[in-house]
Amino acid sequence: MHSQSIERWQHAHVFLGSAHARHERRTRFVVALTAVTMGAEIVGGTLFGSVAVVADGWHMATHAGALAVAAFAYHVARRHAEDPRFSFGTGKLGELAAFSSALLLALIAVLIGYQAAWRFHAPVRIDFAQAMWLAVGGLAVNLASAWLLRDCEAPRAGDPHASERESGRGRHRHHDTNLRAAYVHVLADAVTSVLAIAALLCGRFFGWLWMDPVMALVGAGVILSWSAGLMGRAGAVLLDMVPDPGLAGEVRARLEIDGDRVSDLHLWRLGPGHIGLIAAVVSDRPQPPQAYKSRLAGLGDLAHVTVEVHRCEGHGRQAA
Repeated sequence: MHSQSIERWQHAHVFLGSAHARHERRTRFVVALTAVTMGAEIVGGTLFGSVAVVADGWHMATHAGALAVAAFAYHVARRHAEDPRFSFGTGKLGELAAFSSALLLALIAVLIGYQAAWRFHAPVRIDFAQAMWLAVGGLAVNLASAWLLRDCEAPRAGDPHASERESGRGRHRHHDTNLRAAYVHVLADAVTSVLAIAALLCGRFFGWLWMDPVMALVGAGVILSWSAGLMGRAGAVLLDMVPDPGLAGEVRARLEIDGDRVSDLHLWRLGPGHIGLIAAVVSDRPQPPQAYKSRLAGLGDLAHVTVEVHRCEGHGRQAA
């Protein structure tokens, strides 16, 4: 009887995204596809003399490694999802992988920029026709990979905030940052492929050989910008920043009724589509914690709610 009463109040701490398994499968497939393509671009771009194609190849090579990290993060998060050593589960492992990917993206941008700057001083002959085929092939692979990695995770059935996420507000709370990082990697590849194609066309038809390193520099700038944005998003989750100020305000509004006041409030992201909440309520007529939890029923992505209640005589009169 005693053990049954304890089990009644116990709960799991699995905070993985609802499409975790599908994202893991797609990421693994894209890793294999990227690895094959990057080998062709590095070898072919070197043989045909295009720094833009070589840059795209090395860019893709590092992305293959980053995508492998993303796939491994999915595997580890799933395997240890119920490991009691992780107090709030493994849902944030994706953010750790995404932050690492962002750092790698920044390094890629610096290396591409260095290689492009060096080519201004040491230009080489480019076989435009052959290099063009490689760049177009790389672009096709990148677009296919981006389509596979698009974040199409649907809101959970009955979620009253589904329309919010579709319109933009709260969208970042639900998305899988690990998948987003993989998507940004292949999208950055696609951009460098487009720039390489533009440079090759300008060189072939107008003789503007300087466009090859210029486009590589432009690509490096774009990648660096995306890296900064991804690092900020993943870092905010790792540092337990409030995922949505609007949600925090709504929590307070629901809890602060009839003189009850929230003295302490913590909101943080536990994983894709999962928000943790710890609140302390001060009241001169305190109710059981479950009564306050019921006020938050159906609110957003709240997945782990802890409410503590403190009696404070005369608090309601002071608040009035």
